[in-house]
Amino acid sequence: MASEYEMSVNDYIAILKHRAVLVVVSIAVIFAVSVLVAMYIPPVYQSSGTILVESQQISPDLVAANNNTFADERIEVIRQRVMTREHLEGIIDKYNLFSSESRRLSVTEKIEEMRNAISVSLVSAAVKGRGEVTIAFRLGFEHKQPEIANKVAKELVTLFLDENIKQRTERASETTEFLTQEADKLRVELETLENRLADFKQAHSNALPEHQELRMNMLSRAETELKEIDRDYKAAREELRFNELEVSAASAGVVSKPGATGAEADKPQDLGSLKAEYTRLLSLYTEAHPDVRAVKRKIAALEAAQGPGANAVSSVSLEVAKAQARVAASEARIKSLADQKRELLSKIDAYEAQILETPQVERGLVTLMRDHDNARKKYEEIRTKEMGAKISESLEQENKAERFVLLEAPLMPEKPVRPNRKKVVAMGFVLAPVGAGALVMLLEMLNQRVRGVEALTSVLGRRVLGTIPYIHTKAELERSKRLRTLLILCGIVLIACLLVLLHFFYMPLDLLVFKALARFE
Repeated sequence: MASEYEMSVNDYIAILKHRAVLVVVSIAVIFAVSVLVAMYIPPVYQSSGTILVESQQISPDLVAANNNTFADERIEVIRQRVMTREHLEGIIDKYNLFSSESRRLSVTEKIEEMRNAISVSLVSAAVKGRGEVTIAFRLGFEHKQPEIANKVAKELVTLFLDENIKQRTERASETTEFLTQEADKLRVELETLENRLADFKQAHSNALPEHQELRMNMLSRAETELKEIDRDYKAAREELRFNELEVSAASAGVVSKPGATGAEADKPQDLGSLKAEYTRLLSLYTEAHPDVRAVKRKIAALEAAQGPGANAVSSVSLEVAKAQARVAASEARIKSLADQKRELLSKIDAYEAQILETPQVERGLVTLMRDHDNARKKYEEIRTKEMGAKISESLEQENKAERFVLLEAPLMPEKPVRPNRKKVVAMGFVLAPVGAGALVMLLEMLNQRVRGVEALTSVLGRRVLGTIPYIHTKAELERSKRLRTLLILCGIVLIACLLVLLHFFYMPLDLLVFKALARFE
């Protein structure tokens, strides 16, 4: 049974000899195509500027800024705001971009091409204690015309710088406005609590905790005064009883006076009683009072009726009147002391009620004071933040906070960034033999002929007894000679083209020769 035949090195060499023309032509064509591609791909120029992320000018220990975001985050936010449809469409219309395209692009496609042509690359550095920190970024724009690339790059750099200032200023202003509104709300709330606290104190002014010691002292003083008044009241009662005894004694002396008849004794006693009543009324009323005047007329009438003989009786009646006046004075003092006693008892009851009410008032007052203190602390805290926000806003407006500084303005590009023609030619130089080999392998795989004695033995399963070599005719020999000459000429042309490419696209040949000779010296 025939086994599968494995090709040897001689077979591969035979294939290369057989396909030599195809290999050479394929290599030449692929290399020529790569050269043409490298020459005719339109160049793309890039103009880029470098923007430095400069830290705050004033020490953060003295003035702290509110816009404490990471630089790369802020750069990305600004990039999104700059690369909006409105901005990009304005730049496209201003510089008439993408008007030379082979096909007509829609506005959306132009904007997408514009976004792809813009590049933003961050520049980081290792900072002690903070790790990798973005210190700058490069902003570039690619276009087929270097002048357009430079103008658009400058436009983009200006937009980035302006947008950064605008964004930071707006953020600082919004922060200040927000804190101001919150401070106003807290101020109104604080005033409301202050009014409630004032109303509560006014409503419970007699039971405030801070006056508790004063009320205790006033209660103690009132109790002391009550004791004194009670003592004076008892003394006044004793004095009243004594005066009443004196009145009784004086009255008894008038009645039992010797030599007086019954009718005569009654009149002076009536006169003395009237004088005592008159004295008592004078202690209570004025002389113009009707009662006082009535008693006075009665006394005058009795004195006129008695005549000169009544002088002895009058002296006794005067003593009775004096005693009755002292009784009336004692009664008036007793009445006054009783009124004072009732007033003091009322005060004591009021003081005791206020003292008992104080704990409940204190509980409500503590709640209001706690709410007031919390509101005041919040208000002071928000006011402090508002002041810091205003300072931060001033920093942003005066450009003293962290800022973007144009470190290197976009320059006119001198060389295109794409395509790299050297790499394209070098890739063609590598792909040419690979492509030729792949083409030969494909053709040989499609060709089912038997190659050599060993292949025939493998196919037939029998050993070959003899072989007859191929005999070339004169025409074939002439054709082979012409082919070799053509191959030599193609090789010479290919080498010349390679030298021309090296001279124009890599390095002048004289310099290349000098560099090569310098390595052997």
